[in-house]
Amino acid sequence: MRILIVEDDLDAAEAMDRGLSEGGHTITRANDGMDGLAAAQAGEFDVMIVDRMMPRMDGVTLIETLRREGDQTPVLFLSALGEINDRVAGLKAGGDDYLVKPYAFAELIARVEALSRRRETGSVQTLLRVGDLEMDLIGRNVHRQGKEIDLQPREFQLLEYLMRNAGQSVTRTMLLEKVWEYHFDPQTNVIDVHVSRLRSKIDKGFDRPMLQTVRGAGYRLEA
Repeated sequence: MRILIVEDDLDAAEAMDRGLSEGGHTITRANDGMDGLAAAQAGEFDVMIVDRMMPRMDGVTLIETLRREGDQTPVLFLSALGEINDRVAGLKAGGDDYLVKPYAFAELIARVEALSRRRETGSVQTLLRVGDLEMDLIGRNVHRQGKEIDLQPREFQLLEYLMRNAGQSVTRTMLLEKVWEYHFDPQTNVIDVHVSRLRSKIDKGFDRPMLQTVRGAGYRLEA
């Protein structure tokens, strides 16, 4: 895989370069936004990893410029800016994924590989649909039968995971690991509380409930 890394932190760039090169990937590096723009325009890459805050040109401006020029190379944004508005800004600028610093290198590799697979299949999924429920991953909004549903960030994450696994039972352990990033059970009712709130928002007022409790197993979202 040909990967362009645009990162002004030389230590961070070197660590990514070394780790990805060891995985057999071909790496090109740029140390600021202007050099990154020139590299992207001159070469052909499978994935770009782009820091948001850089000298001469920030990452968002860089990707907006490339998208206007018709460059559709998948982009993973890296940033210490991790608030919802920050992530939305990156995705709206044309980013395909967003990873908040500090991050685990294993997750970086997994996300890069996922972006490459999406490009190979010709589709980067930005809209999820289950029955009459729709989720816009870029705009970060949810609608059912055209009615907008206001969700808190954690509720949005929970629903996204359920929609990606629609029709399948998901366990508490799966939700703890994938949504809350816990690798142990904190022995609280945090999942039950969030599922209850989510159910009241996506099912209340509609004639057909979608979020099901699977006795002894967990939960399932049904179309």
